[in-house]
Amino acid sequence: MTVTDEALPRSPAAGPAGDPVGDPVGAEVVAALVRDLDVGFAALYEAYRGAVFSTALRLCGRWAEAEDLSAEAFLRAYRALAGYAPGRVAALRPRPWLLTILANVWRNSLRSAARRPAAAPLEDAPDPPDPGEGVEDVAARRETGRELAALLAALPEMQRAAVVLRHVTDLPVAEIAAVLDLPEGTVKSHISRGLARLRELRAAGRDPGQKGGVR
Repeated sequence: MTVTDEALPRSPAAGPAGDPVGDPVGAEVVAALVRDLDVGFAALYEAYRGAVFSTALRLCGRWAEAEDLSAEAFLRAYRALAGYAPGRVAALRPRPWLLTILANVWRNSLRSAARRPAAAPLEDAPDPPDPGEGVEDVAARRETGRELAALLAALPEMQRAAVVLRHVTDLPVAEIAAVLDLPEGTVKSHISRGLARLRELRAAGRDPGQKGGVR
């Protein structure tokens, strides 16, 4: 999949020395990037690959597609960083910056998918496995993942993104507003309406295979 250059996000404003509020790892990652791009990018990837993949998985509902979205997001991030001046790198807030790239890649994938034949039904979308889990816990989590993926897929695009970023990735509203390039009030509205719609769908016992009737 490809994303136009115009879709590449501007880096959100940062605090002193690029230290993002609510992201204590960010300052260390930024400092590493300023010192050496390749070493710093390895630190960036290790710090945020989980958040990027989990967000991608809940946005698209398919494991393989989430891997593709994540890989494309990190590839675009590296290419962007290679062209940034040191001052711009130092001003990065890595987490919202990466998730903005991911959101743009995901939107672009939706536009591409709309021009292709209908995709197969949603696959299970469990969280990454925990080696210490018992069989019963794994089964319950997989069922929850399948249900959540189906319900999220029924939401309009912006509601889905806002709900995932707030309640899966655990971003504050201000960062979600930066990622989605929306006013904070609009983000709050999308989250509220998305959660209300999810509750309606779950209460109605909605068939995960159906995708119609979304308001």
